[in-house]
Amino acid sequence: MEKMYLFPEFELRLRDNRKINRNIAAHVIGYIAEVSAADIQRDSSYKIGDYIGKIGLEKSYEQVLRGDHGYDLYVADSKNVLKESYRSGENDKKAVSGQNINLTIDAQLQGYAERLMQGKKGSVVAIEPSTGEVLAFVSSPTYDPNLLVGRYRSENYRNLSADDTLRPLFNRSLMAEYPPGSIFKLIQSLIALDMGVIHEGTGFACNKSLVGCHDHSYPSDVSKAIQFSCNPYFYHVFKRILQPVNYYGKKKFSAQMLDVWRTKVASFGLGNRLGIDLPGERKGKIPSKKYYDKVYGQGAWKYPTIYSLSIGQGELLVTPLQMANMAAIMANRGVYYKPRLVKSIQHSSLDSTYTQKHKALVSSYYFDQVIEGMSKVVNQAGGTARRAKIEEIEVCGKTGTAQNPAGEDHSIFIAFAPRENPQIAISVYIENAGFGGTWAAPIASLVMQKYLTGSVDKKKEQRILEKRFY
Repeated sequence: MEKMYLFPEFELRLRDNRKINRNIAAHVIGYIAEVSAADIQRDSSYKIGDYIGKIGLEKSYEQVLRGDHGYDLYVADSKNVLKESYRSGENDKKAVSGQNINLTIDAQLQGYAERLMQGKKGSVVAIEPSTGEVLAFVSSPTYDPNLLVGRYRSENYRNLSADDTLRPLFNRSLMAEYPPGSIFKLIQSLIALDMGVIHEGTGFACNKSLVGCHDHSYPSDVSKAIQFSCNPYFYHVFKRILQPVNYYGKKKFSAQMLDVWRTKVASFGLGNRLGIDLPGERKGKIPSKKYYDKVYGQGAWKYPTIYSLSIGQGELLVTPLQMANMAAIMANRGVYYKPRLVKSIQHSSLDSTYTQKHKALVSSYYFDQVIEGMSKVVNQAGGTARRAKIEEIEVCGKTGTAQNPAGEDHSIFIAFAPRENPQIAISVYIENAGFGGTWAAPIASLVMQKYLTGSVDKKKEQRILEKRFY
């Protein structure tokens, strides 16, 4: 510094940087970049050349991670040689280091899930049901987070952004909105049981003239209907929800009942942001009476117009994060905690909202009946997710196959394990992969098995690793 007066064309600048030690969780960590003029205008504590979190946890916890600038004032001579501290340092400001944050992510589990999802578009989200802590948060395709650090960040960002087919920068777990498909039958069952329009032993014939279905045994009760994922069964269930008994003792379609149903569905964390500590979360969609009145006209739509909602299709949209939270609600028999990715902050406490219980508007009494069906899905003959079975661990799950007018259907699976004292709840969504039990279910079982036992079924693993959809 004493020789800098000899080189007036040059100056030394210090800058913050990041180094990501493991090539995982790019969509969780996010990235930093130099502040823009708009950033400085919003917060005058930033200066040109400073770095700021632009997305991910880098953005959410920017104020925690950044620390505060400090400076020392010195007296220098005409040749810029420092002589002494100005006023003995009384005007100096001590720099404050940024705080460390500890994540809820299980690094080994995250890396393993990302490996299973190579060559597949979609997501894996795993949650610890008793706390809402996110154990794995995978959006695939992903990218090396170190690409967005350092001098080539801008060039790498342009290259990643230019891939409009795979969209590696797009956080599917948080931002993609999909039809939930047949996993939504769990919520339909609970609402119908709670409203008393069906009971545990209610059966409906599998009438394929109402809505298409695969061949299976007679769904003589709720658990079997879930086990076989019978579409006509839930056609009748949803119809009963929307047809209360009127003044004359007859059942008649009521458009107003759709909003009653919608309120109960929303209590499962759907149709609104859950409030995870990441920016960019999408809400999904639960259609209302007002929505259909606007589309079709008031009084111009009836049950045949909206029956696809009964099986999780139509205008229903959810995010993979919401699906994993749905699995956590099932595991907790009606309760969930706002999902979070940060376990602790060095010198601060977490937002208290992350420890508050949220309860679905359905009696906990009915959950065991539905969970019995989820167990049969995986563990009994005729279940649609036999590939998710784990020896000596009772997995409870539900498959979904969401229709996709632009190509092959999407493969969906949600689950939790073990049945008693659940340790992990999970959702897997794979775009254009077909039936939920074929690909999403075995991926979920491998992730759960890895977390619960530390080992996996190698034959099942090899089948998944070899399969690529792009």
